[in-house]
Amino acid sequence: MEALIPVPVVLPLLAVGLKLAIGQRLRRLQALISVGTLTVVLLVSLVLLFAADQQGPLVARAGGWGAQIGIALVADRLSTLMLAVSSAVTLCVMIYSLSQSWADQEYKASLSIFHPAYLIMVAGVSDAFLSGDLFNLFVGFEMLLGGSYVLLTFGGTESRIRAGATYTVIGLASSLLFLVAIAVAYGATGTVSMAQLAERFSVLPQHVRLLVELTLLLVFVVKAAIFPMSAWLPDSYPTAPAPATALFAGLLTKVGVYSIIRLEALLFPGGPVGGVLMWAALLTMLVGVLGAVAQTDIKRMLSFTLVSHIGYMVFGVALFSVQGMAGAIFYVAHHITVQTSLFLVTGMIERRTGTTSLDGLGGLAKLTPVIAVLFFVPAMNLAGIPPMSGFLGKLGLIQAGVADGGPMALTLVAGGLVTSLLTLYAVATTWNKAFWRVPPEGMVTEGGTVLETQEDGDGDGADPRPAAGPVGETIVTSVTMPKLMFASTAALVALALSFTVLAGPLSALSERAAAELLAREPYISAVLGGER
Repeated sequence: MEALIPVPVVLPLLAVGLKLAIGQRLRRLQALISVGTLTVVLLVSLVLLFAADQQGPLVARAGGWGAQIGIALVADRLSTLMLAVSSAVTLCVMIYSLSQSWADQEYKASLSIFHPAYLIMVAGVSDAFLSGDLFNLFVGFEMLLGGSYVLLTFGGTESRIRAGATYTVIGLASSLLFLVAIAVAYGATGTVSMAQLAERFSVLPQHVRLLVELTLLLVFVVKAAIFPMSAWLPDSYPTAPAPATALFAGLLTKVGVYSIIRLEALLFPGGPVGGVLMWAALLTMLVGVLGAVAQTDIKRMLSFTLVSHIGYMVFGVALFSVQGMAGAIFYVAHHITVQTSLFLVTGMIERRTGTTSLDGLGGLAKLTPVIAVLFFVPAMNLAGIPPMSGFLGKLGLIQAGVADGGPMALTLVAGGLVTSLLTLYAVATTWNKAFWRVPPEGMVTEGGTVLETQEDGDGDGADPRPAAGPVGETIVTSVTMPKLMFASTAALVALALSFTVLAGPLSALSERAAAELLAREPYISAVLGGER
């Protein structure tokens, strides 16, 4: 079973080499390589998740070297759950991207540039989740940065280059700080293995431990877009192509959250920064959701809700209890699927109408009812409407906060409730303006056609009708939406809904993962074995 652990990292990199060797030829083979690779990664992830849940942490050692000098990949309940959910998401987004590029006749650039960068980023995500040492975690983040920069700037428009430059500068600055933290940790302990660091940090002077903890925490706060280091995200993500934006929103910040969970549970249990994390969680929730309420663009609204809901995850980590950590793990898995599906639907809205600005949208429920349903379901899930998984995740976190009983924990409970209500207000306002109200005159569809608002004669209001050129020159036209774009998005929406149906088993798995994390000994023993 240990031989399967490197597959989610190595297989996408092998596929990149093969795709680059093929070049722009044999587009069906190129597509088959991309989809086949991600399908195998998903299957392997599910096998590893089942094995880790039954047997405990599994370890693969590169080259057979020991933990002190070698690279260890560790598959425990937390890492394999994150890996399985992320693999399902990356597969759906890849199918969406393929369908879009074929429909737009842009498959040459997509297959030779977009997909290799995409697979490199997938390999980076897998490496970060499975990494058993700090330096390899740094390598995973760098793979993410390299692949995501290409995806963010794909197409070379001015706005994408500008956003990509900001994103890269922030990423490189945090990576440099990451290297400094790794150097300090290695200088103090003589190792970068997280299992060994967990043992050796306990005997270090308090000021050295605090220095390393705060430095690493700052790195992951930036990468997870936690307030006050979150301003870069709403300006960067909305400019990317729809598949890239969806993947960024679903996964990249969650890798930062995962790293914080691993950092606080394994390396610095019960550290003095719990209060700081609670304040960061509260401010992230409130500042993010207030930003979402103020937006008039769907992409920016979703970007701010992404920031806001990172606060829920940090809330669970800061409580540092099995119940709180389990709530955070459940919420991460839920949020990956919901946020990704919302951005994919937004991409279809933009393709259908030419804009995501609420000022230029209206009547989409009648014009595109399938898109309306695909947006409404995850939007309500994000807002936490019972009995969806968003409600169950928030309920678990609120129960953990009440069980803690501290003043700050109860303040976070109140902040979480306010954030949930404001999230509902933000998505309901978006739904009303984009899907329900009468479409504004001059509403633009794909290809530059203009929607004219006219009375339809049946007494129920106005009908959108496509027109070419000035409003009033009505013609019959339609916008083709590839079926696979609908299918892949619907699959993600269904996956998010399945978390509601399977909430019992998923909650139990999250609790087992949290207990294993806070116990620490299963992880350390599995990695070090006889080297202790």
